[in-house]
Amino acid sequence: MTGTTTEHPAVVGKLSTLDRFLPVWIGVAMAAGLLLGRQVPGIGDVLSAVEIDGISLPIALGLLIMMYPVLAKVRYDRLDTVTGDRGMLTGSLVLNWIVGPALMFALAWIFLPDLPEYRTGLIIVGLARCIAMVIIWNDLACGDREAAAVLVAINSVFQVLMFAVLGWFYLSVLPGWLGLEQTTIDTSPWQIAKSVLIFLGIPLLAGFLTRHYGEMAKGRAWYEQTFLPRIGPGALYGLLFTIVILFALQGDQITSHPVDVVRIAIPLLAYFAIMWGGGYALGAAMGLGYERTTTLAFTAAGNNFELAIAVAIATYGATSGQALAGVVGPLIEVPVLVALVYVSLALRTRFTSPASATVAPAAVKES
Repeated sequence: MTGTTTEHPAVVGKLSTLDRFLPVWIGVAMAAGLLLGRQVPGIGDVLSAVEIDGISLPIALGLLIMMYPVLAKVRYDRLDTVTGDRGMLTGSLVLNWIVGPALMFALAWIFLPDLPEYRTGLIIVGLARCIAMVIIWNDLACGDREAAAVLVAINSVFQVLMFAVLGWFYLSVLPGWLGLEQTTIDTSPWQIAKSVLIFLGIPLLAGFLTRHYGEMAKGRAWYEQTFLPRIGPGALYGLLFTIVILFALQGDQITSHPVDVVRIAIPLLAYFAIMWGGGYALGAAMGLGYERTTTLAFTAAGNNFELAIAVAIATYGATSGQALAGVVGPLIEVPVLVALVYVSLALRTRFTSPASATVAPAAVKES
């Protein structure tokens, strides 16, 4: 197998209850959030009372808790093996910043030609490349953690530089060329940079410092065999907490527009499937090996729904159709990408021996 920087044990011990029933817990978290948002009056106002860069404080904390354990697992002394893989880096940039936005633009106009607010919201989602939850999906699928860290960092830089430019192009310039309806978004590179610094910079720095000083004090063997298993479950607890809060904030809006949600969901389903499949096919064709192929696929398929929702609310209002389209994004992305984690693991036998393919999703397991 080529292009591999992450080693996984051939046989993993018995899975914890959290790991074994992960899809169930995620489904319960989504349902609980929707129920809270629908049944508890004023919960949205309470959860949104304090915000960090336009994101509810509980969601911000959940994201930071979710990302820290995974980024603490990254072997930062191996990042040079990733930055030297120009094929993977180029493929990721093409998928994320050329194919992804163009695909979402096409799907939005194909499936929602008569619903301009939802169409605009979907296009904004397509422009916001993932810098948070993709870390979790990649880790659950046993992808290359070092490669994920590098690709997410590159996406963050491009997001700061290109989001507003691509928003102008896909919402105003290209529709004008095609004789379609035009619109605009109101955002700035600084607004996006703040989001990147908070939701990626903080856990990335914490993860790096934890590994650096942990290994310096106790050695790599203690750090990976004793410390990481202790903090590992925090990633999934953070994920489940974030899902509950996110869906509680928007539960009433989602359940009040079931038909609209279905119409928005159809192009999103097509988008996630095409982007993940395209990334997987490209990685396999390039001979990247299982870990980096998986990382390429998930970083291509994921989206930064936090940024998309924040931009939609700031530009069009919290009750706008654009904001609803952004909210439906994680409603579809979470279960779809969880399913693709299992698809990816099932395909692992095409890259490695059957023995190593027995690894199942787990936040606790180390490599």
